[in-house]
Order: sequence, then C-alpha cells, then structure tokens
Amino acid sequence: MIRISPPPVRFFAMRKVTLILFKTLSTLSFRKIITLLRITVPHPLLSLLGFYATIQSFAIAHKNFPETSSANGVGNAFRHALWTCLIMMYCCKISSPKKSLKFCKRITDMHEELFPNKPLETKMDLHNNQVGMDLFMEMLEGIHRQFFEAGFFVEKLKSMTRDAILLTDLEQKPGHVLVYLEK
Repeated sequence: MIRISPPPVRFFAMRKVTLILFKTLSTLSFRKIITLLRITVPHPLLSLLGFYATIQSFAIAHKNFPETSSANGVGNAFRHALWTCLIMMYCCKISSPKKSLKFCKRITDMHEELFPNKPLETKMDLHNNQVGMDLFMEMLEGIHRQFFEAGFFVEKLKSMTRDAILLTDLEQKPGHVLVYLEK
C-alpha cells in the first residue's frame, strides 16, 4: 500500500493567500485591470517577484500577527512595511536598487488606487509602505543586495511594531515609525 503524506501546512497557507488574491483581482473593473497591466506588462519579472512578495508578506504577517494582519492594527502596519521590503529585496536581485525602488513605489501606490480605502486607512498604508522602502534602502548600505533574506526585515519590523503609534487624523506627521488605526 502506497502512503501519501499530506503537504506541509505552509502549502495550505500559501494556497489560501493565493486564492484570496485571485478573488480580489476578479473584483476589478476593466479600467482598473488596464491600469494594472500598464505597470506589470512592461516589467514581467519584477511583477512576478512583486506577486511572490505579496504572498510571502501575507503569510508571514498572519503567522506573526494572526489577529491584526488583515485589520488596521499593528499587524497590518507590519504587513505593509514587510511587503515593500520583500518587493525591494526580490527585485534588487535582478535589477538595480533605483529601478526596484521606482517599481515598488509605483506598484504599492497603484494598489491603493485600485483598492481604495477610507482616507485615514490610505494614509496609514502609504506611510507604512514608505517605512518599509526606507528600511530596505537604509539596510542596503551595510549588506550587498544579493545577500538579503526575509528574516532581516521580519525581526526589525517586529521590533518596530512595539513603537508603532496610533494614527488619528490626516494632518498627523508620524515620522519614521509604523502607524496603525485600531488598538
């Protein structure tokens, strides 16, 4: 009798995240799909790496912050900053840091346009995205881009969540810290 062992738990988590992403993409209007294609088609490898970074950031954030990774809490702040760090990390392995940063900024800003939130939520997401990009560029000075690993960012961002601040209004200028909306 042949015994087939079940796939690892990580497989199911990544499968779930992938299904959620495809379900989300299916809600886009034709106009929004065109907008998405204008950014992704000219850069197919960067786009695939960005998609992989998206899946990874969801899985890692859910593992570390199961209660708030999909809400507006510190887990969401962690996920957005990690997302941009991972996009930068993967894209820098095949492109220059300057081009990777430009692509990362375009793709993450486009995400906020395609899937609009309330203004304070958008400010939170864009701010945390920028914190992640800044963290990567800051760390880039001490580590060759080919040697980056996700663990470098996970631990640093987890420590940054302890100093995250509550974003209360659109005029607030939080500086270089993660921000969240709900306790």
